[in-house]
Amino acid sequence: MNKMAIAAVVLAVGAGGYLLTQQGSSVGTSDPMLDYIPADTLAFSGQLAPFPLKDYLYSIAGNYQAQGIDELLQIDDSSSPQERFFVSLYKQYMTLLPTPDALLSTYGLADSIKSYFYTLGALPVMKTQLSNPAAFWAELDRAEQDSGLVHTTGKAGESEYRAYALTDADDKEQISVIFSEKQGWLTVTLNTSVNDVALLETALGEKKVDNPLSGTTMLQDIAKTHGFMQDSISFINHVELVKGLTTIDGNMLAKQISKMAETQGEDPLAELKTPTCQAEFAAIAANWPRTVMGLNSYSISRAESTIDAAVVVESNNQVILSALNKMSGFIPSFNNSDHENILSLGLGIDVNQLAPALNEIWKDLQTPSYQCEALAQMQGELDELNPAMVGMMTGMANGVKGMSVTLADYKLAETNGEPSFEKLDALISISADNPMMLIDMAKPFFPPLASIDLKDNGDPVDITPMLMLPPEYGVSAKVAIKGNHLVVYTGDRGTELADGLYKQTLNANGFFDFAVDYQKMFMPLVDMIEMSGEPMPEELSVLKDYDMRLNMSVDFTDKGIVIGSKVNSKASVK
Repeated sequence: MNKMAIAAVVLAVGAGGYLLTQQGSSVGTSDPMLDYIPADTLAFSGQLAPFPLKDYLYSIAGNYQAQGIDELLQIDDSSSPQERFFVSLYKQYMTLLPTPDALLSTYGLADSIKSYFYTLGALPVMKTQLSNPAAFWAELDRAEQDSGLVHTTGKAGESEYRAYALTDADDKEQISVIFSEKQGWLTVTLNTSVNDVALLETALGEKKVDNPLSGTTMLQDIAKTHGFMQDSISFINHVELVKGLTTIDGNMLAKQISKMAETQGEDPLAELKTPTCQAEFAAIAANWPRTVMGLNSYSISRAESTIDAAVVVESNNQVILSALNKMSGFIPSFNNSDHENILSLGLGIDVNQLAPALNEIWKDLQTPSYQCEALAQMQGELDELNPAMVGMMTGMANGVKGMSVTLADYKLAETNGEPSFEKLDALISISADNPMMLIDMAKPFFPPLASIDLKDNGDPVDITPMLMLPPEYGVSAKVAIKGNHLVVYTGDRGTELADGLYKQTLNANGFFDFAVDYQKMFMPLVDMIEMSGEPMPEELSVLKDYDMRLNMSVDFTDKGIVIGSKVNSKASVK
């Protein structure tokens, strides 16, 4: 197991858990922490107002169990102390996650905290508030005893720190994970043999940066542009990333790469640093400047939490955004507070617009003709992907606006020793200008369709024999045309959903939508196994209390590509 990979996993888990806790209502421009974060940071995620961590952990505690961790992260005699150390920390974290009070106590965290993640050039820095630093150091001591890894101590300015080596003593390049605490703030970062002392001092908060984030309106602008709640903003800055890779001293990252190149005697990115490449890459980055993340709304209590977030890949390329918008089609809406579906998947694509839209995107990607070798090579490969072929392939689906699959409800039973459906409510739909034409075009390719006397008046036709499923499965399916929708459905709820499509017109309302209720999905399996008396598989045992609902979507606006995510979790009732 690679030492750097292990360290990355542990740090990523911490950062990922932190990212889920971004809530709030106002950007704190006077927040002193922003004075230590450079405006040219490649990535930033800031919890600028205290987040109710304990309440949030209680609301999700039942969704995380420690089963299977030993099998997932196996340690043997060949494992290094570094691997043992980080695995020990991760196992402890996962073990305590279902018990919020113990988790916060062990790591010295307060009930409500603020946190930050950012970069100093290529150097990642993570900061979070501690209410009991001694408890955190005690946890590191425990992991040391468990693993045999011994830390070293150091001092940067007035800040003392612990360093845990990720590399062997005889390695040419040395890398360490740094832990330091100052005035109730924990800093986790990296230190390498090529870093200068000043960089580590900056990471540990010993001195402010010259061009701080606090001196800009970047966070406020992101919140205003995308309608995010203001005290929880994250971004990846594509412009600064490109500048760092293509210039010699354009920002902190560029200077770090240049220094490393001097040490090694060669620059692996030299071909990107010609004036032509700099200009062409900068133009691309200006068209796609940032990926930003924020919250639309949230609600947190010990009993339940709901987080409605969005990621936006910002774009100033109106040609591509317009083409993507033309592709968007129709996704059915089955919202019903009295009956939430188990799973739904919708893909909205206007097939008539697919080939023209892809052709517009293809032409735009070929304009201008790049002179930078790396970009010219990519354009050359793009030449082989002529979207004209897409138009030929989509001719069969002329007029299609979207497709969806919905599982509304199901219940399993056992028939003659085999699993069967006691209940199955489901629907598959294809929305099109002329659904009957789709059936007529498909008949030559699937002869059994020729025997179906389907009318466009909404009357259903039984197609159970065509499914060729064993009778003991208990599945009975019908096909019908409900307005502009060709539907295949089963069960009472499936019939209700199919009839409801009559009222839905084919307006372009989205590109992709996915929703799932994990508890409703897994509980029928759990119930059947419990009734059978068979031992419960460990994987399913973990999931039976997973009381979480997820909704994800992808859409296109004049501001960019929007990926929505709404997560609702409820505390388990024991």
